[in-house]
Amino acid sequence: MSKEYDLIVLGAGNAGFAPAGMAKEAGQSVLVVESRDFGGTCAIRGCVPKKVLVAAGETLDHIAKASDHKIDAQFNSIDWPALIERKETFIEGVPDMMEGSLTGRDIDTIAGRAKFSGPNEIEVNGETYAGKKFVIGTGSKNRELPIPGFEHTITSDDILDLKDRPDSIIFIGAGVIALEFGHVFARTGSSVTLLEVAPQPLPMLDEDAVAALATESQRIGLDIRTAVSTSNIEKTAKGFAVTFEEDGKEVTLTADVVANGAGRIADVEDLNLEAAGIEHDRHIIAVDEHLRSVSNQNVYVAGDANAVGGPQLSPVATYEGRIVGHNLLNEGGELKTADYTNIPSCVFTTPQLASVGLKEDQAKAQGLKFSVKSNNMVEWRSAKTYAEKASFAKVLVEDHTGKILGAHLLGHGAPETIHLFAFAITYGVTAEQLGSTVYAYPTFMSDIKFLI
Repeated sequence: MSKEYDLIVLGAGNAGFAPAGMAKEAGQSVLVVESRDFGGTCAIRGCVPKKVLVAAGETLDHIAKASDHKIDAQFNSIDWPALIERKETFIEGVPDMMEGSLTGRDIDTIAGRAKFSGPNEIEVNGETYAGKKFVIGTGSKNRELPIPGFEHTITSDDILDLKDRPDSIIFIGAGVIALEFGHVFARTGSSVTLLEVAPQPLPMLDEDAVAALATESQRIGLDIRTAVSTSNIEKTAKGFAVTFEEDGKEVTLTADVVANGAGRIADVEDLNLEAAGIEHDRHIIAVDEHLRSVSNQNVYVAGDANAVGGPQLSPVATYEGRIVGHNLLNEGGELKTADYTNIPSCVFTTPQLASVGLKEDQAKAQGLKFSVKSNNMVEWRSAKTYAEKASFAKVLVEDHTGKILGAHLLGHGAPETIHLFAFAITYGVTAEQLGSTVYAYPTFMSDIKFLI
């Protein structure tokens, strides 16, 4: 006989922890199943360990700008294996700690990959478990492209475990992962090439902010090829050869390593969703506005596993997890829906790019009337003080309300400054109110009054 729980959560990352904890606090029996490491992508193989490498790249940027500050400093070498060892210190012990935070609250845990065996049951490691409610929070996996030889590519997981820094690397794709790691490798001395099928890198972000970042990326050595179609990846005696079409011509480049920079998709395709009657199209589960399966009302989806939700970000997973936790405990009552317009995102290149709210094309598509203020801030005192080579801002303000619709920032301090714009969008703070606020000076925040 299978053991029955009030709630079964698939995935022990940010999306799963909130509903598991909320259900337990409400007196329900809870089981959490994790196929990899307790803690999820961000803590173990994503944003946290990645930021350790990014910080090293930022330090090298400071060294490169030392002469601007009249300091004699040079970059001689980087101990890459030691850097990877340092990265490990940030994640070692995390899985045990995260699992312990569940078991310490009498939440049952199982290590294994769950598959649905019916509308209200799963199978894990040969055992069957029944549940009244389910949360799918299995995260995402690397997108695989139908390119001959694509099996030769390494993933972001592999990059974080590289024991030796490659002298050359080609990324298939120019999304967030490719740009962030590309900057790290370029600053540590590697030759870096990005091959992107779209007309610009970071296709989902503001084109002007991205253009400013692309210019700076090329200045530090990134070779960014856009509107290209990769046709083949071949292993050679010395590395790999990548063939692609550019401007109607076939081009082949070689590198020590080829990396998958094509983005990530929901990791749900092997969950046997059909057995549970969960409507889906490959990796895309159909959910309603309350993050509940449209075909099985006992199943909720949150985080990267929710392919029709917000961006693939750790805070979004936590946000959706809390919404799911509320909704599964309040069925028949007032349910919550997700609003992603006020959630900021950051690309941790150097300089950093941060965005929140709408882009121009999105605002136009919604029929909004708005003004746009763009500024190249390289010559501004705030940027020149830190010898910034790229600094840009674009802010969208609605005409009749004066409310902030979107902000797109590039440069030193962007990931911190963007939160004030996120706050303004969330609570309806107007551009006039932001501009009339007294800020400490000289700070990057004090530039806000000139950006709106």
